[in-house]
Amino acid sequence: DIGALWLVGVWALCLCVSCLSPYHWRCGTSPHGVSSAVDLGPHLSYEGKSGRKSDLYGGTIKLAASSKPAGQQTDDMRLHFLKNNQVTCNDGTAAGFYLKESKGSRRWLLFLEGGWCCHSKETCNFRYQNIPRLMSSSGWPQTKRGTGILSSCAEENPHWHNANIVFIPYCSSDVWSGTSKNFCYAFMGSMIIREVIKDLAPKGMKQAKVVMLSGTSAGGIGVMLNIERVASQLSQLGAEAQVRGLVDSGWFLESKRQRSPDCPEAISCSPEDSIRIGLRMWNGVVPDRCRQLYRKGEEWQCFFGHKLYATLSSPVFIVQWLFDEEQLKVENIYMGGQSLSEEQWQYIQNLGNEVKNSLRHITNWLSFQVRGISLSRALYCWDRSLEATRNNRTPAKGCPFHLVDTCQWPQCNPTCPVLVDRSTQQELTLLQMLVAMGLDLQKVGLDPQADAHFLASIVSTGG
Repeated sequence: DIGALWLVGVWALCLCVSCLSPYHWRCGTSPHGVSSAVDLGPHLSYEGKSGRKSDLYGGTIKLAASSKPAGQQTDDMRLHFLKNNQVTCNDGTAAGFYLKESKGSRRWLLFLEGGWCCHSKETCNFRYQNIPRLMSSSGWPQTKRGTGILSSCAEENPHWHNANIVFIPYCSSDVWSGTSKNFCYAFMGSMIIREVIKDLAPKGMKQAKVVMLSGTSAGGIGVMLNIERVASQLSQLGAEAQVRGLVDSGWFLESKRQRSPDCPEAISCSPEDSIRIGLRMWNGVVPDRCRQLYRKGEEWQCFFGHKLYATLSSPVFIVQWLFDEEQLKVENIYMGGQSLSEEQWQYIQNLGNEVKNSLRHITNWLSFQVRGISLSRALYCWDRSLEATRNNRTPAKGCPFHLVDTCQWPQCNPTCPVLVDRSTQQELTLLQMLVAMGLDLQKVGLDPQADAHFLASIVSTGG
């Protein structure tokens, strides 16, 4: 029973503050950081070209999305609308997916886009007016070219470049959980995934050996919410594939800020409040084993990985920044944006350890490393370990995939992207940014003389 193996990989990068979209590069060029992002609301943001800052909100698995004229590129992913036209985006336009087939391959990679959610008529109207592409397919191009783990370039994507690649755009605003229509909007994220699997079955997915359901930010949460249903659906279709999950920057902690219990305004709602309220509107579904742990009305807790993960039977790989920029924004901390209170500074100091602790039971792309191991290498080792266990072989030695950074401060990993002042676009050291945010060394217990070595370590832009 593969479900009982509990094989999970972890690749947790210590304190890269810009956690949403680490990089984006093409074959034959060098990786580079991604910086600009547009606000999606009070808590999350999404990088303009759908990466994660690493993503929407987060990531290391950078995808996509430069569009190309149809027919020009043989390695483009092509748009397919769902055959079931009753399952739609928020505004009733057709939902769909982008597919690049790899003839002869029995490996499939499905990627769920991120983009947070809306949870009321007001927040959905605001979202539709400001970010319509996350609620409608009306502007979708006919083709997209994948980057990062969606790339068909072996140099950029050494382990998955020759798999069948599927990118599922996010247009349901329900963290991939919805099954309903409400306030003139459709919330059908979970149903969209189901219909994509149905449409892919005759294209070869029924013969798949491995199906990797992956996603970033809200898409990462969507992976954990839907992986068991995807595995069950494929089994019912007669497929013998092992279904695995890859969660990029979808592992969040509950807010510590005191908020109005009713959060009448969107900006006063914590992520947990947004999900709690939204679940009713979306008719959202969560995995059965997690739902059974909580009383009615508390199902929102299954959207948090540290509560949901232990209930999953499918193998899942977690990729998470220890200091995720969107996690900081939940506490009204904007890096480089304003002076910090003592309470906020203490939160930053504690956050890395709290994220580490939340990952303790879990047994960029090419440029970011944890203890010298790239994410690409860690995923390869995880894949080899799963295959070895599945075939009753001993896993190879010297191929680690459970990796968590050990240092304690943002930017302490020298492979983190450089910090950039958003107003001047100039590179900053961590110390410069903290001073700009009102850091008082003595107030936070740092002695400039006694802690000279530590302070020197945060002067470099590379950590």
